[in-house]
Amino acid sequence: MKHRMLRVNELLKRELSGIIAREITFEGALVTINQVDVTADLKNAHVFVSVLGSETGASVINKLESQRSTLQAELARHVTMKYTPHLTFHLDDSIKRGARVIEILQEIEMPRSNPE
Repeated sequence: MKHRMLRVNELLKRELSGIIAREITFEGALVTINQVDVTADLKNAHVFVSVLGSETGASVINKLESQRSTLQAELARHVTMKYTPHLTFHLDDSIKRGARVIEILQEIEMPRSNPE
């Protein structure tokens, strides 16, 4: 990926994180933006969101989708681009998968007690 696209992705990730923290409240959940992938024409952005806590990932995605136009308008105010990308939200469960892998590795490392 080109250096410019990496910078655009990071800028949108940082700005969207701040906007979501200010504009939307989630009860009992920590919502984190893990990655933003903007298409080459800068018209679409795929936002990968992880959720930790009691609120389900589907309800968080639904809430973000319902606030999409507000988020895009705020993003347009904070970031000057030729186009404000259309945001598409995706649930990213990589943190849960990583925690599960660590848990499995810890189970493997535990010495097994042999009753001999």
